[in-house]
Amino acid sequence: MSTNGKTSRILQFIAPDERRQFGIETPFQRLSWQMQDILGDGGILKEVVHAGEGPPVPKHASVSIHFSGFIEYSDAPFETTSHLKFPRMMKLGRDVTLYGLELGLLTMKKGEFSRFLFKPKYAYGDLGCPPHIPPLATVLYEVQVLDFLDSAQVDELMDLSMEEQNNVPLSTFLNVLDTQRSFGNLCFNKKRYEDARERYKQAMTLLQNREPVDEEEKKCLEEMKLPFLLNLSLTYLKLEKPQKALCYGQKVLDISPQNTKALFRCGQACLEMNDYEKAQDYLTLAQVNKPFDPDINTLLKKLALCYKDYLDKEREMCSKMFSGFKGMEK
Repeated sequence: MSTNGKTSRILQFIAPDERRQFGIETPFQRLSWQMQDILGDGGILKEVVHAGEGPPVPKHASVSIHFSGFIEYSDAPFETTSHLKFPRMMKLGRDVTLYGLELGLLTMKKGEFSRFLFKPKYAYGDLGCPPHIPPLATVLYEVQVLDFLDSAQVDELMDLSMEEQNNVPLSTFLNVLDTQRSFGNLCFNKKRYEDARERYKQAMTLLQNREPVDEEEKKCLEEMKLPFLLNLSLTYLKLEKPQKALCYGQKVLDISPQNTKALFRCGQACLEMNDYEKAQDYLTLAQVNKPFDPDINTLLKKLALCYKDYLDKEREMCSKMFSGFKGMEK
């Protein structure tokens, strides 16, 4: 592409005022006619390509987004998350470093896909970011909000001392735990098991440090531990650490001895460690509680096959040993 004898590559590095001298209407200028000025100063323009649902992203949220950034006249992005199946959660005000992108995200909803044009003031400033971003560059960002969670209460509680945390109302404390579980589940579903583990463990630390004011609150806190302990047990199985998985499953059984999920998790862990007798004990107890559960029955069948295979190998090894002894006697 050439315009007035100047190639598109050269045009990238010509200031906007100089472009106007040449009478050039750039691609970004043409795009801007169909976009909305979200701040009123022309610094951030937005086009909604696919509308989202629900409330907009709150100020203190952690967001999971796909995004790609482009400079003018370039088909290839200078940064992108398109290669990531599950992009990491980013905390607004900390992890999102481009000012315009953060302001733009606050206008978006879950599932929304939008395009933004950020003027230099809201992007990379007068100097740009060599070698990829030229000076005074307006940049285009294509953004999709995959998910977000409002982490304001979590951040506030985690910043408090242990004594201050104990003075937080129980309802607020439980809301924080629910948010932490949602964070952990979100990470788990995206197969980011280490991140999920940290969220669940943070919640357990909060629960262990909380001093109940009476028996009713104590009972409530004990019950709140169960889903986090079960999730930690499953997460450690995914991380291929069955001993840890067994430990957290047993902690559930200390609180709720007949908990079927805990018995199942312990059975899974023991099977992974080739402790077939303990696996049989845990899974049989789980089956008593839920005799027609397909997961329990399937794992019991797998256990039977593994144990049979183990016995066959033992017999084969013994047979070889005895045949060796007979050979020596001869």
